[in-house]
Amino acid sequence: MIKHVVCFKLADNTTHNCAQAKQVLESMKGKVPTAKEIVVNIDELKSPRSFDIMLEVLVDSWEALEVYQNDPYHCNIVKKHMQAVSQQSISLDFEL
Repeated sequence: MIKHVVCFKLADNTTHNCAQAKQVLESMKGKVPTAKEIVVNIDELKSPRSFDIMLEVLVDSWEALEVYQNDPYHCNIVKKHMQAVSQQSISLDFEL
């Protein structure tokens, strides 16, 4: 199993915008077949060094991660939205 983690720093991290980003990320559930599990959390501390949203996606293999990365719903809806509202993102991919 592979875990794909992405943290987003939103350009405008109001409560409304964080909730909307969470909703968009969670919308992948059931629409992106290779994603076995999707967990989205919103930062509560709001410190200057904090990122605002964390996405965790669990997939079966490195090959499944590649399929996830190129999934049409992920690319055309989710990625497009997150790129529009984020000022920065970081990611980490590792084997469990």
